Amino acid sequence: MIRMKRALITGIFGQDGAYLARSLLRSGYRVFGGDLNTAPEYYSNLKVLKADKDVTAFKLDLTDSKSIIKALKKSGPDEVYNLAGQSSVSLSFKKPGLTKAINADGVNKLLGAVLSECPEARIFQASSAEIFAGLKKGAVRESDKPRTISPYGESKLMAQKHLERCRDKYGLFACSGILFNHESPLRGLGFVTRKISRGAAAIKLGLADKVVLGNINARRDWGFAGDYVEAMRLMLKRERPEDFVIATGKSHSVRDFIEAAFGCTGEKLVWKGTGVKEKGLSGKTGKVIVEISEEFYRPADTGALIGNPGKAKKELGWEPKTDFRTMAGMMVEADLKSMKAGKR
Repeated sequence: MIRMKRALITGIFGQDGAYLARSLLRSGYRVFGGDLNTAPEYYSNLKVLKADKDVTAFKLDLTDSKSIIKALKKSGPDEVYNLAGQSSVSLSFKKPGLTKAINADGVNKLLGAVLSECPEARIFQASSAEIFAGLKKGAVRESDKPRTISPYGESKLMAQKHLERCRDKYGLFACSGILFNHESPLRGLGFVTRKISRGAAAIKLGLADKVVLGNINARRDWGFAGDYVEAMRLMLKRERPEDFVIATGKSHSVRDFIEAAFGCTGEKLVWKGTGVKEKGLSGKTGKVIVEISEEFYRPADTGALIGNPGKAKKELGWEPKTDFRTMAGMMVEADLKSMKAGKR
């Protein structure tokens, strides 16, 4: 009898965790999840994707080695996907110690636990484009020298170095996916894309008058989370572990996302003013529906951060399937649907 493959996903209740869980389940895996809280309300993303009933979840704290070891013993994984972490760049400036404890020290604890309990398991580590945030160049590659500008970026870089050490010194099959921004209808409310999609939906339904944002000229390489989890899986199927940039290779501004999101509601914005005084007016009514506030600016921000996914395309056969406007439309439609139903 062939043994069913087993996967442990840390941070399973986030957007990436939910999409990855669904993908693995469809491929015949037994899926286990670890997160800080396993109360019923945290299963919402898995429920949206109809994956909640087939996942076994238990508490897992990356700052606690005993918690990690317990999770590994319960799941007996062939593959470990570490998607957990303190994911807010803005919060990292306020709580750098906590960010390091989870994103860097926690990964080191996880790697040590895997070496101790299941050294044959393959590990995926969710790294971030923020390790390159200080670079002043075009699309970045895996070979570019990292340069961070935030405690969040620094914590992700430290984690990547921990992983490289375990791979080189102990032969652990471990690889980092250097993930550029990726969104979905499951994105948390604390992220700007979800704030925009939710704001556009609320204004369309008459539930809000405007949305207030920070630097709308910041540019990012935005992809769809559902596409990106497939790259994670492909990385663990290779003969040898390597790190890959996972990105679209295309740059869009926050302003572009605003226009795409509002466009999905039939609204065309008219921009007036500059800087923090700039406002987005409804092309239909002339009312201000987008405002700018310095309150939402980051202490440090990147320029146009773009990834070069050439290596992923060549060696993994991976490339994004969902374009920027389609992704924005998915998010707005999901928010319109949930608001009409009175869910959120």
